[in-house]
Amino acid sequence: MSFKLPVSVLVVVHTADLEVLLIERATRPGFWQSVTGSLERGDEGVDAAAARELREETGIDAARGTLRRWKLAYTFEIYQQWRHRFGPGVTYNTEHVLSLALPRRAPVRLAPGEHTDFAWLPWREAALRCFSWSNRDAIVMLGEGAVIT
Repeated sequence: MSFKLPVSVLVVVHTADLEVLLIERATRPGFWQSVTGSLERGDEGVDAAAARELREETGIDAARGTLRRWKLAYTFEIYQQWRHRFGPGVTYNTEHVLSLALPRRAPVRLAPGEHTDFAWLPWREAALRCFSWSNRDAIVMLGEGAVIT
């Protein structure tokens, strides 16, 4: 078994009007989030991982907009139910925050088996719908203009 790296990306996809794209997890109905995923082994960087996850989870090409890496990363304890995906003794993950600014909504093609639904929501509503505190906080920072890039 190949273990996941404890380094991930969170990509807040939004329009110029601050509509935010959220996707619902297939394995956790009611759990809405932005695009997320771990870096792949080898030399994949944060920006490349973000572009790959965008393509895999939503079908959106990062080149359609402006991908920005924020000067923000969260380190948090991995939920017990997901620790088996990581190497023995790995209990913390570092999540790098990015955003993809699009001029307008883009068509979404969800990854089968990974997500079941999507919604474009005003930023405040999107923040309230997120199950993840780090995702919620990133959306609020975006909406309030507090993004540090």
